[in-house]
Amino acid sequence: LAEVKPMDRLVCGDVGFGKTEVAMRAAFTAIAAGHQVAILVPTTVLCQQHLRSFSERFDAVGARVAALSRLQSTTEANETLEQLKTGRLDIVIGTHKLLGRQIRFRSLSLLIVDEEQRFGVRHKERIKEICKGVNVLTMTATPIPRTMQLAMLGVRKLSTIATPPAARRAVRTTVCRYEDSMVREVILREFERGGQVFFLHNRVQDLEAVAGH
Repeated sequence: LAEVKPMDRLVCGDVGFGKTEVAMRAAFTAIAAGHQVAILVPTTVLCQQHLRSFSERFDAVGARVAALSRLQSTTEANETLEQLKTGRLDIVIGTHKLLGRQIRFRSLSLLIVDEEQRFGVRHKERIKEICKGVNVLTMTATPIPRTMQLAMLGVRKLSTIATPPAARRAVRTTVCRYEDSMVREVILREFERGGQVFFLHNRVQDLEAVAGH
C-alpha cells in the first residue's frame, strides 16, 4: 500500500531469512514507476554479491544495474556517475563511495541501507542528506540501540521477519583451537556440497603463505 509521505522502515531478520528478497521487491516497485534505486552496503564483498543477485533478477525486465566500489576502475566509476545523473542507470549498488559529494541522481526514489550498524556517524549524517524526500529501507540482523529505540517509539516503522524460508538450516558457529586437520575437513565438506569457503587471516604480510599452505 503506497503512502503520501516517504517511507522510513527498518526490516529486522536473521541471516538468510529473506531481507534481500524484500529489498528486491521494493526496488522493482521503484524502477517500475520510472525512478532510481541506490543500495548502500558496508563492504566490497557484499557489493559484489548484491550486484550479481540484482543483475540476475532484473535482467528479465531490462533494468540497468551497476556497482560503485573500489573494485571498479576510475573510468568505470565515472561512467556510472554519468549514467546516474542522466537517468540511464536504474539501480546502483555501492559502498561508502555512494556517499561522495559528487554523486548526482536524476530521480532517486528509494535508498536501501544494508547493515546500518556498520556505518559511522559521519556516514549517517551524509545518508540523512541524501534521504531528504526519499523512501528509505534499512535492513539489519543486529539493529543498533538508537535505531531500535526510534522503531519502538514509532518514529521509524519496523518490520520483523521471524520465519525462516522452508528447508533453511540453522547457522552453526564453533570456536576452537586451530588444527590443520579440522580446517581441511570443513573445507572439503563445503566443496562436496558445491559451496564456497571464506578464510579470514589477521595479517596481510602472511596472506600468500597461508594461501599456499
